[in-house]
Amino acid sequence: MMTDPIADMLTRIRNAVCIERPVVEMPHSKVKRGVAEVLKREGYIWDWREEDASNTPGSQLCIDLKYGPNGERVIRHIKRVSKPGRRVYSRATELRPILNGLGISIISTSRGVISDREARQKNLGGEVLCELW
Repeated sequence: MMTDPIADMLTRIRNAVCIERPVVEMPHSKVKRGVAEVLKREGYIWDWREEDASNTPGSQLCIDLKYGPNGERVIRHIKRVSKPGRRVYSRATELRPILNGLGISIISTSRGVISDREARQKNLGGEVLCELW
């Protein structure tokens, strides 16, 4: 039984980036779809799509990973912040830029999953899901 599906998603992305896979697949959920959409808007992945799994129930979320022109990694670091044992919440005024704006935090708010930049613009706080650069 999996207790933290978001950590599983981040680990799958981290492992796929380490071995330079072009696509990573995982079970689909609304929060994972929201995280993938934020990664696409911020330019860390090319695209994401939902596919029906042939041998398992439910659908799969497929993420097309992005690499530089010489194969350098776009996602260098990805870390889960809020965990099931210790939830981390933050107000919009408490959100600070990651690496002086070179990285992002992904926040789960009452209006959906958004990046820290969007949260500061919309003056929304919420649960800090992860940080990446």
